[in-house]
Formats: sequence, C-alpha cells, structure tokens
Amino acid sequence: MIITRAQLTNFRSYEACEIVPCEGVNVLLGDNGQGKTNVLEALYLCCTGRSHRTRQDRELIRWGADFAAVKAEAARRDGSHEVELVLPALGRRKIRIAGQEASRSGELMGHVTGVLFSPEDLRTVKDGPAERRRFVDMALSQIRPAYYYALQRYNRALKQRNETLKAIAAQPAFMATLDSWDEQLASAGAELARHRRAYIEKLSAVAGETHRDIADDRERLELRYLPCVAGGDDVQANIEALFAARETDLRRLTTSVGAHRDDVQILVEGRDVRAYGSQGQQRTAALSMRLSELDVMKDELGEWPMLMLDDVMSELDPGRRRPR
Repeated sequence: MIITRAQLTNFRSYEACEIVPCEGVNVLLGDNGQGKTNVLEALYLCCTGRSHRTRQDRELIRWGADFAAVKAEAARRDGSHEVELVLPALGRRKIRIAGQEASRSGELMGHVTGVLFSPEDLRTVKDGPAERRRFVDMALSQIRPAYYYALQRYNRALKQRNETLKAIAAQPAFMATLDSWDEQLASAGAELARHRRAYIEKLSAVAGETHRDIADDRERLELRYLPCVAGGDDVQANIEALFAARETDLRRLTTSVGAHRDDVQILVEGRDVRAYGSQGQQRTAALSMRLSELDVMKDELGEWPMLMLDDVMSELDPGRRRPR
C-alpha cells in the first residue's frame, strides 16, 4: 500500500498542508515543534480513526478553528482508496469513504493501513494492561473487521451491565435483566479472546526473531496472552465467570471479570520486561512489537501496510542503532 496524497486542514499546528509522498522511503526533516509528528498522527488517524496521543478530538483542532479535517489517498492492490475524517469542535465527527459519508465508524478500517512507532509506544511496555489491550485492539481492528465490531458490541454490553449494576442498588427488580447482559458480554468476549489469542501467538513468533536481530542475538523476546477468564474464548466459561463474580460486582457496582481485564505479558529472557527490564530493553521490546505488527499485517492483508517511524533512533541506545 502506498499513500499518494495527504491533506490536513486546521489539524494541530497546520492551517493547511498537502503532502504528495514518493514511492519508497520518505523523510520529514525539521526542527522541534515544526509539526513532523502531527503529520504522522494525521495519517495514523486515517488508518485507525484514533490518535496515538490523545482520546479527545478537540485537541486535534488548531487553536481558534471550528473543525479539523484529514484526508488520505492510497494506492492498493485492488485500486485506489480515499478516506476523510472531519472533526468539528461541536457535534459528532464525520467519516467519508471515497467521498461518501460512512454510517458506521468500522467502515474506515482496512482502507488505509499502517503501523506507527513513536516515543509514546514505551507506554505499551511500561504502563498497565489497558495500554497493551489498546495495542492489540488497534492492530486487530485494521486487519479483521469482525474483531472491530465484536469490540464495539463488547463495550456496549459492558456499559449496559455496569449501568444495570448501579440500577439494581436502587431498585432490585432490575436484577432480572442482568442475565441478558451477561450473555451478550460473554458472547462478544469469547470472540475477542479467540482473535487475541491467535494474534498474540503469531505476533510473538515474529517479534522474537525481530528482537534477536535488533539486540544482536543477545536476548529472547516472548509475548503471552493473559486472559482474565480462564478459557475465555468459550462463551460458557465467560458466563460462569460473570455469575461467580456477581456478588462482588453488585457490591462494587462495576464488572470485575471479562475481556476488558485481559493483559499481554512481555518477557525478555523469561523475565517480565515491565518489572525487570532496563530502559533499553523496554524500548527494544516496544520497537520489536511494532515492526512485527507490520509483518503480521502484511501476511494477513497480502500487501505491506505503511510504516511510520517517529524519531525511532532516539529511543535506542547506540549499540542497537547500528544497521544490519
């Protein structure tokens, strides 16, 4: 896949910007604060519908403007693809595919695909499980539309179940609706778990090779899927776990088990790199995971996605920067 044109309007520091990349490697040069990362952020937004730096669309709009817009045109094996996102200061965002407004956000996925490595990726290794789930969710949503819609169903059911738990505290009659939400949550959660397990197993195999290459064959990287529910890819196992946790959930007024509690363990030489790894090992693990994501996406999609590297060398020590 090749980006043939990108346009930014009122996005971050840009009032207007148009880029026509060449085939192959493109390098953005400039001083700090000139907006190089903003361009990559806009392209990643076209791939996933999300920024890698903020969850608030308002922060993407140039100061004083009423909206921001980003558009990307891509050449793929099956022809040209065009996506556009319009982010108003007030109201809901709009997504257009080939000029036509999309009715569902999931329609964006798969038209422009890419992998971004940035300094923020260190959070995937160092922070809590939510960052690692987000890493997996963003990758799988690009390559498997079924996963994206299962994730949406899961999040909706989780929100409704949590609201029901709060309603039961005020009016016990709502207890009768809890089984229904448990079933919906269990069904979507099992689908997420099946995709996550298969993806992480595949990613771990590739990431191990990538990490050995970057670390000059001195270290072994392994990724392990840690589901919150044992046997979480089975619907009945999820239903049973939710039922077993029901008393706790009613007391805490929130859902304590399920796919929203999953994690990915990152091991270097058999040790959790989050707790025991050096800064260099953590950075190398984060980069290895991103580069391996590129290979897995290529295998799934049949063509290379776009690779975006944001000041990658600053995240590695001198010994790991040398060319291979």
